[in-house]
Amino acid sequence: MTRLPFNLKCIVAAVLLTVTFSLPAAAQSEEERTLLADLAQAEPAAALRIDRELQAIWTKSGSSSMDLLLRRGREALEEGETRIAIEHLTALTDHAPDFAEGWHLRAQAFYAENLFGPAVADLERALALNPYNYNAIFGLGAILEQFGDEKRAFEAYSRVKTMHPHHEEVDSALERLESRVGGTSL
Repeated sequence: MTRLPFNLKCIVAAVLLTVTFSLPAAAQSEEERTLLADLAQAEPAAALRIDRELQAIWTKSGSSSMDLLLRRGREALEEGETRIAIEHLTALTDHAPDFAEGWHLRAQAFYAENLFGPAVADLERALALNPYNYNAIFGLGAILEQFGDEKRAFEAYSRVKTMHPHHEEVDSALERLESRVGGTSL
């Protein structure tokens, strides 16, 4: 397993602790608050619908030009063209620095390119703007797990499970780490 340089490991831990678990009051609509509360209690079919509604809210920048950059970045990422995705998403984050989803998606592109430092930095920014983005929290968990910080990865995944009990990847992540970190099932 690749060893994470000490400095980056400290940065990842600090990001996870300060951003993910403190959940500061962020600008959030009543609709988002209601959807997040409903998601935490939803049955699987309803959770899928609520997740789609939240994603629809979070992917709207308020600018058709910025939405186009996000869409092009997402398409390039889905096609495996991560460098092109990074270019589109860098333009997006340059022009719309307060749009959390641009940072989150660029973090995914950096992660796909094994650029973990930039991925962590972008996740930090995304979570500072939207601390309720359970997919970004899951991404931090994946990075922490990648570098052997299984305890903090388990904590991140547990946080996602609390917010979105039917997240499609969180159960397998928690099961994978549970015996190694001495956690208990949620």
